[in-house]
Amino acid sequence: MHSIDLSPFNRFSVGFDRMQRQLERMHQLDNDAHGYPPYNIEVLSENSYRIVMAVAGFSQNDLEIVQQEGTLFVKGRIQPSEKDEEEIAYLHRGIATRAFERRFEVADHIKVESANIADGLLTINLLREIPEALKPRKIEIASNSEGKSIEHKAA
Repeated sequence: MHSIDLSPFNRFSVGFDRMQRQLERMHQLDNDAHGYPPYNIEVLSENSYRIVMAVAGFSQNDLEIVQQEGTLFVKGRIQPSEKDEEEIAYLHRGIATRAFERRFEVADHIKVESANIADGLLTINLLREIPEALKPRKIEIASNSEGKSIEHKAA
C-alpha cells in the first residue's frame, strides 16, 4: 500500500492538520473498499448534494444513517426473520444482503436534509448551510473626510 506524503504542504500551510488526516483516511478507505453496496454522489446545486445507494433486499428498519462530526455513516444489517430460519435452496444467489457500513467524509456545514428508500434505492439529500457569521459581509471603511465602503462577493 502506498501512502500520501503531504509534508511539502506543511511549508506554506498552517492549521490544515484535519484536512491532511482526512486525505490519508480517504486513501486508506479507498484501498480497503470492496464496492458494496454501489452508490452515486450527485451534485444538485452549489449547496445541494444527493447520495443514492443500491440497497436491494434492505428495508427501512434494516438501515441506519448517522452523521457524526465530519463523517456520514450508512449502515445496513438485515434482521433475521422466520423465513430466514427455514433453509432456502438457491440455484443462483446474486442479490447480496450482507451487512455493510459505508463512510462518507462531508465538508463543514453539510447536513442531512432527508433520507428515503424506494425501489431498492436509498436516497440521502445533503444541504450545505453556511452560518451567517461565516458568510461574506460588507465592511465599512471610515476616513476623516467621507465614508467609503468596499463590497466583497464570494467567489
